[in-house]
Amino acid sequence: MSGANQHDLQVLSKSAFVAALRCPKLVWKFFHAPEGLPKPDQVTQARFEGGHELGRLARALFADGIEVMPQCCAVDLVQEATQRLLQLRRPLFEAGFLYEGTFARVDILHPVGSDAWDVYEVKGCASLEESHIAELAFEARALAGAGVRLHRCWLVYLNDEYVRSGPIDVPRLFVKADCTQRVSMHAQRVEQWTDDAHSVIKRPACPEVVMGVQCDQPNVCPLRGKCWNCLPNYNVTELYRGKRKGFRLLQSGVERIYEIPENGSLTARQAIQRKTIRTGIPHVEPETIKAFLRQLAPPIAFVDFETFSTGVPRFDGLKPYQRVPFQFSLHTLSESGATPEHCEFLAEGTLDPRREFMEKLQDAIPEAGSIVAYNAVFELGVLTECAEALPQYENWVRNLKRRFIDLLQPFRSFAYYHHAQRGSASMKSVLPAITGRGYEDLAIRDGETASIEFLRVTFGQVTPEERQRVRSHLLRYCGLDTLGMIQIVEGLRKAIGEN
Repeated sequence: MSGANQHDLQVLSKSAFVAALRCPKLVWKFFHAPEGLPKPDQVTQARFEGGHELGRLARALFADGIEVMPQCCAVDLVQEATQRLLQLRRPLFEAGFLYEGTFARVDILHPVGSDAWDVYEVKGCASLEESHIAELAFEARALAGAGVRLHRCWLVYLNDEYVRSGPIDVPRLFVKADCTQRVSMHAQRVEQWTDDAHSVIKRPACPEVVMGVQCDQPNVCPLRGKCWNCLPNYNVTELYRGKRKGFRLLQSGVERIYEIPENGSLTARQAIQRKTIRTGIPHVEPETIKAFLRQLAPPIAFVDFETFSTGVPRFDGLKPYQRVPFQFSLHTLSESGATPEHCEFLAEGTLDPRREFMEKLQDAIPEAGSIVAYNAVFELGVLTECAEALPQYENWVRNLKRRFIDLLQPFRSFAYYHHAQRGSASMKSVLPAITGRGYEDLAIRDGETASIEFLRVTFGQVTPEERQRVRSHLLRYCGLDTLGMIQIVEGLRKAIGEN
């Protein structure tokens, strides 16, 4: 296959192999219609970059290593360079091997003895998954086929017990798991999977694939938006905690929730969904909502946190992917109908923001009254982790927890449900459903984007104007979260006739 490149129809790369495992349509388009694949969004791109950073860091475990043709995607050139470098018997990074229509670039190849090699696959997570074994088996197949004598197959991933103290201790940051036996058990399956993938690639037309749970697992498929675009509003895949049931209904010819027959074996909450869609009237349980609202004791503090987390701990005292709060918004309501007072914090500079975050929050939260958060388990978890790192706040946090009330409660229990929530109890669904106002006009509309943008403008190379622009968007986004909670409470009061 001299002159082949990574996108030739006969050459299945590891990324294409992973796509084939997920969906025949996805791998077909990977080769035949790549222009139809959406570009990675900001969140996905940030994950890629984080994985690359971890891969580069893991190389420090292997002294005197050589990177094979960085930035080069030409299969024949990478393969030729790899064959030359193998003779040096030194660790190789991104070595490439072509075998029977498959091409694998290996994260790390390490010499063992006089003629054998260990292969290492680096993953930016804190646990092993079955899909990782499949990828490693794909690599092992290509290596063995190219004449490389394999000794062991390893997966390298993050040690979730590692706590940073000073410079990153690379050997302690990572865990190395010997997966040789599990990879060997996958050998026959990998043969079948690669054969199946090549069969799909050779098809003249894109295969039809039935929508299913694979569209969302282990993450959202790049084609999901296009494949699901044919579904009508209020379709059966929006059933509350009923994805699998929704797919069965689709296969039986039922597309819309309001079309589900009375004997459709719905849960009580799914039946409420169907009823609200049919009638257009929200479902309201006045007594349950009244009981919830009676818990709110003034002054009521509505609070929301934003955090970031990185695989490589950025500060001392952090574990991989531990949350670091960098922002809060606090709207305080002295009594129902009063004008809320707003207080906010957004960390500046590149130092660990947790201490200042806790200082500002302690100053801002009233000493009495209820504290309201939406999905409060998140805020409570952040506070607990901060108190563990900063013991002087342990008693304060312990007392604070008793005052927390979760605004998610009446929506998760379906004491209130509006058909416009589309089966979701998240604040991003509830706020526009109950108030008619949402996040559409904001430049930052979700927590993941907020985290990525904060990291970018705080630790990256950007102009002061860009940094200020993003910071203003962050303040507006977090502020809407807490102001929105007040509007949701007002909406609940209105729903039961208290306004």
